[in-house]
Amino acid sequence: MKTVAEEGKTPAIVAYLTIIGTIIAFFMNNDDKNPFASFHIRQAFGIHITFYLLGLLVGMFDSWLISSAFYIFIAVLGVYGLVMAIQGEQKQVPLLGAYYQKWFSTIT
Repeated sequence: MKTVAEEGKTPAIVAYLTIIGTIIAFFMNNDDKNPFASFHIRQAFGIHITFYLLGLLVGMFDSWLISSAFYIFIAVLGVYGLVMAIQGEQKQVPLLGAYYQKWFSTIT
């Protein structure tokens, strides 16, 4: 018999691929409401929203240093979340993960 993490692993992984992947994962999880998948969908959605909102701010600066730091930050969050989903663990991404869970609590 599969665990909750094993059942929700596919949508959890798909959620981190792109913003479209997050939307697809949301609909994949719509019927089952797997808590593991929901957790990672919220984390991935938060990372994507952070990318777009911070990207607007970072875009105002003409600095490769600021842009590089921004992309590294987003990449670390995304890779960390993806690795946790692959390993079947429910760990929040560094710095912002707890906020993502609170802000996007309606995503189930």
